Amino acid sequence: MKILVCISAVPDTTSKINFTDNDTRFDTQGVQFVMNPNDEFGLTRAIWFQEKQQAEVHIATVGESAVEPIMRKALAIGATKGYRIDAAAVDGFFVATQLAALITKEGYDLVICGRESIDYNGAMVHGLIAQACGYAFINTCVQLEIEGNQAKAVREIDGGNEKLTATLPLVIGAQKGLVEESDLKIPNMRGIMMARQKPIEVLPAVATEARTVDVRFERPKAKGEVTLVDPNDLDTLIDLLHKEAKVL
Repeated sequence: MKILVCISAVPDTTSKINFTDNDTRFDTQGVQFVMNPNDEFGLTRAIWFQEKQQAEVHIATVGESAVEPIMRKALAIGATKGYRIDAAAVDGFFVATQLAALITKEGYDLVICGRESIDYNGAMVHGLIAQACGYAFINTCVQLEIEGNQAKAVREIDGGNEKLTATLPLVIGAQKGLVEESDLKIPNMRGIMMARQKPIEVLPAVATEARTVDVRFERPKAKGEVTLVDPNDLDTLIDLLHKEAKVL
C-alpha cells in the first residue's frame, strides 16, 4: 500500500502575527513555523500502517525552500521520501491541483491530509484532491483500519460519530482522535540522522491559476476592559449585569 501524507507549515500559535503591504500579506519575519497539527495526527497513523502492514509512506507539500525543515521532521518521524512542489501556496485550489497531479502520477492508494490547517482553516484541500483524482473521501476521520483494498473508518459528526466503509483509493481528512496526542512520535537522534539522507524531490508546479485573492487581513478587535467585583458584593454584580452587560 502506498500512502501519501500531505503536510503544511503553519505559524506556531505563540508567534506574534503581523501583516505587510497594507494588510494584504502575512509577514513571516520572525515567525516560527511548525507542522500543521492535524497533518501530524495523520502522519502518525500512516507510520503505524508502515510498521504494522509494511506500507510505503511518502510526504508532500506545496511551498518554497523554507518549508524543508518541516519536511525533514516528517522524514525523521518515519516517512521514506518527500516531494516539494516548488511554488508559494497561494490558495486551496492551487495547492490541491498541485498535489492531485502528483497523486495521479504516483498512484497512491491512501492520501492523508489534515482536516484543515490552523492558520487559514480553509478545510478544502482534501476534498478538492478527492474530486480531482476521483478518489473516495472521508473527512473528520477519527479511526481508520485497512484490510486489503477495504477501509473501515469512523468520522466525527455533529452529536456523535459515523461508521463508514470505503474502497481504496481513498482520501481522508485527519484530526485528533485518529491517534491521540500521547501517541504522536517525537523524532529521535537516529531518525534525525537518517532523515538527512532521505530524498526530497523538488517538482515544478503544474500550470493553474489561483481562484481566490487575499484582499485584506484584519486582527481581532481589542478586548474591552474587565470590571472586577467583590464576590460578596452581589448587588453591584447584579446591577452591572443588568445595566451594562444587559443579560438580566
